Amino acid sequence: MSDVRLDDPQALLAQARAARQRADLEALAAAADALLHLNPREPRALVLKADALAGQGDHRSAMTFYGAALAQGRAIVMPPPDLRAELERAARAQAEGARRFEQGLRDGLQARGFDPASSSARFAASLDLMTGRRRLYSQQPKFYMFPGLPQIEFQPRETVAWLAGVEAAALAIRAELDAILAEPALFAPYVEDRANRPKHDQAGMLDNAAWSAVFLWKDGAEVPEIAARCPETLRALAEAPLCRIPGRSPSILFSKLQAGAKIPPHHGLINPRLICHLPLIAPPGSHFRVGGEVREWKEGQAWAFDDTIEHEAWNDSGRDRTILIFDVWKPEITTEEQDLIRALFATIDATGGDAPKLGV
Repeated sequence: MSDVRLDDPQALLAQARAARQRADLEALAAAADALLHLNPREPRALVLKADALAGQGDHRSAMTFYGAALAQGRAIVMPPPDLRAELERAARAQAEGARRFEQGLRDGLQARGFDPASSSARFAASLDLMTGRRRLYSQQPKFYMFPGLPQIEFQPRETVAWLAGVEAAALAIRAELDAILAEPALFAPYVEDRANRPKHDQAGMLDNAAWSAVFLWKDGAEVPEIAARCPETLRALAEAPLCRIPGRSPSILFSKLQAGAKIPPHHGLINPRLICHLPLIAPPGSHFRVGGEVREWKEGQAWAFDDTIEHEAWNDSGRDRTILIFDVWKPEITTEEQDLIRALFATIDATGGDAPKLGV
């Protein structure tokens, strides 16, 4: 580089690119270092330095320079064509590096006994988070946050063993549902306008019959004319630790999602409870996502989940999907804490506070 002024960035840039073109890694590294000495944040120089390191086999270090270049490039609203080309190069290299890193991890773990089909599901999730296959989702209740609870999307079955009893009654519950389905007028849109609250469209779901419901219990009170028609359903829930907050919960309902309909991503209101689903009519192609996990509803197979973690539903089948929904206390919430939460909402109501209905 004796013929290039070390204080001339344009000449250094040309020198570096020429060295890269002829695969002269020593000259490329020297020119990139000289550019970075003049400006440590110059994205073109960062890409060139990364290229030199990658060519030398130091992929781990190269990834840090590609990442730094992309970070600097994001601050430039309209990058010139040459810079855009360098940033695209960095993005491709970073994606390939991430793929290579993940494959090496998975191959090495497999050689050491890890099997994603049978090993710890929590460890498998941690690996997906580490490699970017999965986003980290957390509880984001819209009204009340109870701290210290585990961040769990779908509740482990061993902690809700009573769900097996609900599943055992699925055929009897389905018979009661069929009688209600014979009267379509009983179903009303799940998201309804409330006269004493501002109107919010809620992503097109307000008063939308594509997502409709019939309530056995609503906002903590029995709906007698429907509950009387569903004795087997209520008997099946006798052992469930229903979330009882006067004026708010539990809610117990049959929820119908029409063929082709979608419930957009959203969060629930309070996190001390779980929402439970028992699929009764679940055509293939009806799916549910909580956080980073997607499941397909299967008739008679129940689950419980945390609705304060982002979740959504869609029915890509050609038939309506109908499930039983109800809410229960999380197993970590003690009897004392249940009483205190009830007292909290009673106090809010007594003082004229604005606490929403909880829904499910």
